[in-house]
Amino acid sequence: MPTQNNTKPVTKAVIPAAGFGTRFLPQTKAMPKEMMPLVDKPILQHVVEELVDAGITDIIIITGYHKRSIEDHFDTPNEGLIQTLLAGGESKKAQLESVQKISSMANFYYLRQKGPKGNVTPLMNAAHLIGNEPFLYKWADDFFETNENPSMPKQLISTYQKYNASVLACVKAKSDEDYNRFGFASGKELEPGEILVDKFIEKPGKTNAPSNLGGVSCQLYTPQILNYFEQGLKLQKQHRDKEFIYTHVIEAAIADGQKFIAKEIEGGDFTDTGDKLNYLKAQVHFGLKDKNLGSDFKDYLKALKL
Repeated sequence: MPTQNNTKPVTKAVIPAAGFGTRFLPQTKAMPKEMMPLVDKPILQHVVEELVDAGITDIIIITGYHKRSIEDHFDTPNEGLIQTLLAGGESKKAQLESVQKISSMANFYYLRQKGPKGNVTPLMNAAHLIGNEPFLYKWADDFFETNENPSMPKQLISTYQKYNASVLACVKAKSDEDYNRFGFASGKELEPGEILVDKFIEKPGKTNAPSNLGGVSCQLYTPQILNYFEQGLKLQKQHRDKEFIYTHVIEAAIADGQKFIAKEIEGGDFTDTGDKLNYLKAQVHFGLKDKNLGSDFKDYLKALKL
């Protein structure tokens, strides 16, 4: 099934970031969940850096009225901050370089979310900026660390180039709870870890799951996906779902003959910060990895009487 035709380069990404982060209230009453730190870097910056590393140059972030700090973070640093860091001399040089680098990582575009509740709405809002190009649709609160392997976006792009099809990032379920957290794919296995999707079901529970391959973190869509919003809305009403979710649009596109590949991400550590427990796990993970704090933090954890 691999195709030899030339595919368009993937240079755009859409990040939905308009939610209220209610699981983290009261912290998220004033601070966007996406801006909560992992040691000293916001979750969203980890996501953006992963995209930029894969060659993404244009990042569209869909926000809400309470998300202005996202725009501020990826803007040029305040002149007062720059002067303060300059006054610190050599000891503040690395910090100055790090904050100046943020705004130049990519071209950032911001849109306010409008429309029905659900994770398809940000795509509807961004369609006019996406145009006739393939793009990545990346959740703002989870990502992969693939260490020696290509990054998750790079693996999706490679799979897209191989099959000229939309690609869904997936991991194998590790617990019964995972079947209530992710959407699950079924279909013909093309190669180990690559499935031609014939069905994709959101949060089916272990009993009803069509496979153990769950969609997480990111999807790479060909521009044809933008033609299926209306059919997806009809399926939402037909299924009596409360939210307009991306599985509705995928179902409509598959029924019309569009190809989707479920791609198991190879060699990666999946980091999910979407709830309190997983956020705490991620905080510990990044604390231990920190080159300045990791050793002392490890000693602290060992000394705890758990």
